[in-house]
Amino acid sequence: MAQDPNLERDDMEPQEEMTVTLTLDDGSELECVVLTIFTAGERDYIALLPMDGPEAEEGEVYLYRYFEKEDGQPNLENIEDDEEYEIVADAFDELLDEAEYDELVGEDEE
Repeated sequence: MAQDPNLERDDMEPQEEMTVTLTLDDGSELECVVLTIFTAGERDYIALLPMDGPEAEEGEVYLYRYFEKEDGQPNLENIEDDEEYEIVADAFDELLDEAEYDELVGEDEE
């Protein structure tokens, strides 16, 4: 499922999850939670988790190139290159492993 790289930032209250709305190729919209924005190589990327639908139930995470335009508006680009995608997916997996480790260590200290 390909997504249009257009990104809309939803209004956010303090301490709420940041969400974005992806516009899919078929024109439908998919609300996603921003899991993290991270760097891999020399670029920034964003990991999005759908909030509803089969993608959410499967825990499918979408990875995109992330940057801000000159006016400060966030923007996403599809990752077209398989090699780049593998690098980004590996970096995201490492982040998940670190978060899991930090959570386990934090529980042991209590």
